[in-house]
Amino acid sequence: MARQFDSARHCFAFEQDFIGTWRCIPLCVRRKLDLAGLKLKLNHWLALSQEQRQELVDWGDDALALDRLRDHLRRCTTAMADGVVKDLPPVVAAPWQQGDVVPETIASAALRDGVSLTLKHWSAMSELERFAFCKLVRPGHDHHNLQAAFNEVLG
Repeated sequence: MARQFDSARHCFAFEQDFIGTWRCIPLCVRRKLDLAGLKLKLNHWLALSQEQRQELVDWGDDALALDRLRDHLRRCTTAMADGVVKDLPPVVAAPWQQGDVVPETIASAALRDGVSLTLKHWSAMSELERFAFCKLVRPGHDHHNLQAAFNEVLG
């Protein structure tokens, strides 16, 4: 079930339509931003060079790396039209950081889509995989990658 990969740098197959061009912020970067306590707008992301975006994809996710990421993004965005990245409280004890309970929103989405998602499945997922599901089921999201995510992670 849980595949071995580097969660800091892993991009999912269902993100394939923008991998390489980095026209959207991949989930591995979004997770690092949540852990670092930063709000990076899509306009910020798109104002970065291709090389800078790739550097953020490749950036580590340990505590020291996240501190460096915070400083790096503040420097990179200082002169941008949207201003400096916004500080948020770093995410701690979010549902995606917990493997002991399947969040109701995800259990409901799985049931609605005819997917068997057990606590054993949820517990065996990497933090990044749980993060992806939490982001894909949130209100206001179009959910178009949810079935592909279920297939990729549970398939």
